[in-house]
Amino acid sequence: MVLVLLPWVPLHAQHLRDQLSQLFIFGAGDEPLFLGGSADPNNPQAVQIHGSHFIPAAVASNATVISFLTNSIGSNVANLPVSAASGGSTFSFQGGVPVRTSTSTGPIFAERAQTLGRGRVLATVTRSGVQFKTFRGVDLDNVKFTFTHANVDFPGCDAIFGGDCSKLGVPAFENETIDLNLALNVDLSVTSFLLTYGITDRIDIGVVLPLITTSLNGASTAQINPFGPPPAVHFFGGTPTNPVLTASRFVEGSSTGLGDVVARVKVNLRRGDPVSVALLADTRFPTGSEDDLLGSGAFAERGLGIVSARFGNFSPHANVGFVHRGGEFETDAFLGTLGFDHLLAPWATLAVDVISEFQVDDSPLTLPVPVVIVAPYTRTITPSTIPDRRDDLINGSIGVKLTAVAGLTVIANTIWPLNRGGLRPDVIWTAGLEYNF
Repeated sequence: MVLVLLPWVPLHAQHLRDQLSQLFIFGAGDEPLFLGGSADPNNPQAVQIHGSHFIPAAVASNATVISFLTNSIGSNVANLPVSAASGGSTFSFQGGVPVRTSTSTGPIFAERAQTLGRGRVLATVTRSGVQFKTFRGVDLDNVKFTFTHANVDFPGCDAIFGGDCSKLGVPAFENETIDLNLALNVDLSVTSFLLTYGITDRIDIGVVLPLITTSLNGASTAQINPFGPPPAVHFFGGTPTNPVLTASRFVEGSSTGLGDVVARVKVNLRRGDPVSVALLADTRFPTGSEDDLLGSGAFAERGLGIVSARFGNFSPHANVGFVHRGGEFETDAFLGTLGFDHLLAPWATLAVDVISEFQVDDSPLTLPVPVVIVAPYTRTITPSTIPDRRDDLINGSIGVKLTAVAGLTVIANTIWPLNRGGLRPDVIWTAGLEYNF
């Protein structure tokens, strides 16, 4: 399976991360918010210098807004839930005879303490679909930004413009802003191949190979808000006396390739009735292309403590742990999962969980603070409708596992956001098969 998937290369005409940046490019040049009209060499030199005054590289807060979106998408692709390491039937050898240690076929995205048993194998293939809908509670099809002007201050500026150029708003053209409305649609299709092997009765090792398709389309409309009488100082096209103040862009593309591969090991510390205890550790490798939004571009390590119990056909479980993520725009987090799996019939298991992730410290994806323009009068500009809040994640998961034939189980599951932190879909659906032998 590794030999088949690793040669895959992303299918794209242009990197998806670059295409997102294109939604902020409306004129000549390669930089977001560069004003090709103001920089046109056919226009007077006094106007040409204004072409780069809204470039994010010149104003750090604007750069944060653009990187905020692109890095959040890549991070969320890499951190989608992974199927349980030890599903299906679990066994231990007692006196050389395999004895079943579970009644149900186990949870779907949570972990239970039981291991597969020496020499046993679990092979799983799942297909998940995700359509991101909100970003910190704001609809992705209606995200609003307001970009402010750089503060122009140079020797002799005060004499030229007749005011204190250290104040934002002097010269008067610093009062001009760009309003940008963004509509973005990001879809993921994830096919995951999972293989777990019981090397002893108490130790399982496994690997997860995700094949990801990321599709996006987006549209943006920008409006320059002039301040003062003509001729215009900032414009996308035309001339100072006949300026073009509105521009729009549309992009679409998709990419398919190997995502971030996960290797993991689970060790059972106590196997008993009714309570069992285990530890799980896994590592995510940056095998997915960061530029094509197929992976995070960085290593991540996760550790979980697992407690599960069995009371007849009812099996509750709890997972507590920590994940360290190496990406510049990723956040370490405390992990907590609480739920149960219940044997409804010899061929049917119900799995219900609440899956949570609470970020450590402040998010590196911080939004720019409001900008205060002080001349000719004081006013405050809010850079975005996206709120500055924590990206804690709380999800509800409900699914069923149906045994078709001996060892073969059909999986169907949905995950529903219970809060609106971070980049979120309305639902994540998963369907798949697992084979235990």
